[in-house]
Amino acid sequence: MELYDLSVHEMSDLIKSKKISSVELTQVILDRIKKVDGEIGSYITVLEESAIKRAREVQDKIDKGETNSPLAGIPVAFKDNICTEGIKTTCASKMLDNFIPPYNATVSHKLFLEDTVLVGKLNMDEFAMGGSTENSFHKLTKNPWDTKRVPGGSSGGAAASVAAGLAAFALGSDTGGSIRQPASFCGVVGMKPTYGAVSRYGLVAFASSLDQIGPISKNVSDCALILNAITGYDLNDSTSANVNYPDYTKSLQNDVKGLKIGIPKEYITQGINDEVKKAVLDGVKVLENLGAKCEEFSLPITEYAIPAYYLISSAEASSNLARYDGIKYGFRAEKFTDLSDLYRQTRSEGFGTEVKRRIMLGTYALSSGYYDEYYNKALQVRTLIKKGFSDAFEKYDAVLGPTAPTTAYKIGEKSEDPLEMYLGDIYTASVNIAGLPGLSIPCGMDSNNLPIGMQIIGKPFDESTLLRIGYTFEKNTEFHKNRAKI
Repeated sequence: MELYDLSVHEMSDLIKSKKISSVELTQVILDRIKKVDGEIGSYITVLEESAIKRAREVQDKIDKGETNSPLAGIPVAFKDNICTEGIKTTCASKMLDNFIPPYNATVSHKLFLEDTVLVGKLNMDEFAMGGSTENSFHKLTKNPWDTKRVPGGSSGGAAASVAAGLAAFALGSDTGGSIRQPASFCGVVGMKPTYGAVSRYGLVAFASSLDQIGPISKNVSDCALILNAITGYDLNDSTSANVNYPDYTKSLQNDVKGLKIGIPKEYITQGINDEVKKAVLDGVKVLENLGAKCEEFSLPITEYAIPAYYLISSAEASSNLARYDGIKYGFRAEKFTDLSDLYRQTRSEGFGTEVKRRIMLGTYALSSGYYDEYYNKALQVRTLIKKGFSDAFEKYDAVLGPTAPTTAYKIGEKSEDPLEMYLGDIYTASVNIAGLPGLSIPCGMDSNNLPIGMQIIGKPFDESTLLRIGYTFEKNTEFHKNRAKI
């Protein structure tokens, strides 16, 4: 196995045993980016010079015994909506194409304190709006398993970079499935933590009550290491939860005996691909054989998750994106007649089609004549979805199902039908609506040799149980060891 294909744990062990240096490892990743990313398109910005400089500084600390972080010297990349001081953060939009943040996001700061090496910023759907990474102003990102197919979205660049060995791990953001769905499509591990567990300070907002930063990695053990680094209370984020956060690596136990896992009937009957269904149910059998008690139950509110999600997220996007007016920062139209025309021209030229679509939907839903009929109704459905999961967790330790109803589809296949693409979030969006943690892990391959993801959903702040289930599944299967041949 090549160096770039190793897990974070394996890379860290090699650095600590002085078999390789952080500089050598970083150069391997940068060389891999030069060789492969022209075909994949996962990066918007590659920080070659500063990454090597940073790797030298970190290696010096390692040699002097000044750092013992398991992430020290490990090359990482961030989705391009996570602020990095002095480094362009574009959200894959013309509107922010020249934006250089004057500060670091909390997660950026925390990972720099862990002595990671930032190698670049990753492509995404514009302002995180999309499920295929086809909505970027900059470029198209392709799936490393089949470059004729999408990597998923909106964190498609992040998932593709990890799957193709272009980063040891990545940080993405998840508003309705934007970490878990691309992780499923690209055959890697993706975690959406509990809302409030990871600070959103410095994450460019799409829908503030749904957005959550999380890790994308090659296996569950790496996911636990990254969670240890990025979770925690943050005074800069008013929605940050001041609770006790555990050492997530202690949950890496090869044992699911006695755990009760519920499988919603609606997750394996509605619009799911037959191969995806079989792989997930085979995964259930693996856990049952290892001592978990798995049973079907009904979660009927599932069918309302997509309309509720798109109303809530679009309404919040309409509000959050109002700040991009050509006055304060970002893109400004060159030709305009007065202030109103400046706003109109700037937003018309600066935003892409999908972003405009969601702003219009959200503005309509918030308008005085329709607020109660649409937005308020969506909030009521949100309460019902939260109650549905709360009732389920009175009986089960976790809920399990597919991450996405299909494997990766062909580029352009759904771009003309946004409603069909939106349905790809059917199993993931309700997790954001309820503020729950969700973990996607590889559980099989389809007949086209494309990865299939299995999603495990947990109680609020119970990421440990998800990691325990995911780790046990990995220890008894080989799917996480598959690598894209590119």
